[in-house]
Amino acid sequence: QVQVVESGGGLVQAGGSLTLTCAASGGLRDITVWGWYRQAPGKQREFVATIMSGGTTNYGDSVKGRFTISRDSDKNTGYLRMNGLQVEDTAVYYCAVYDGDIWYGTFDYWGQGTQVTVSS
Repeated sequence: QVQVVESGGGLVQAGGSLTLTCAASGGLRDITVWGWYRQAPGKQREFVATIMSGGTTNYGDSVKGRFTISRDSDKNTGYLRMNGLQVEDTAVYYCAVYDGDIWYGTFDYWGQGTQVTVSS
C-alpha cells in the first residue's frame, strides 16, 4: 500500500535550519504535486508549500523567503528546506502527495508527520 514517510524533524534553536525529507512508495504513479503542511498544538493545519511536476512552487505567506520546497522525482522523494527558523514555526510537519492528472487542490496520501521544535 501507499506510504508517505517524513523524516528530519528535531529540536533547533531560533535562527537555525533543518531539512525535512518525504519518502513516497507503494505503487504510486508519477507524483504530480508535492505538498507540505504543518499543525501546531491547538491550531488548525496550515499550508506551507507545494511544488508541481513542472517545478512551479507556491508558499504560505508566513514561510515565503525562508523555506524552499523541492523534489527528486527519480527517487520519489520530496524536501522542505527551512532556514531562519523561529519559535512560531514549531509544529508537526506533514508531507502530502498527489499522483493524478488534474489536481483539484486536495491530496490523496499523507504522512504521519515529523515534529519540528524551535527554541529561543
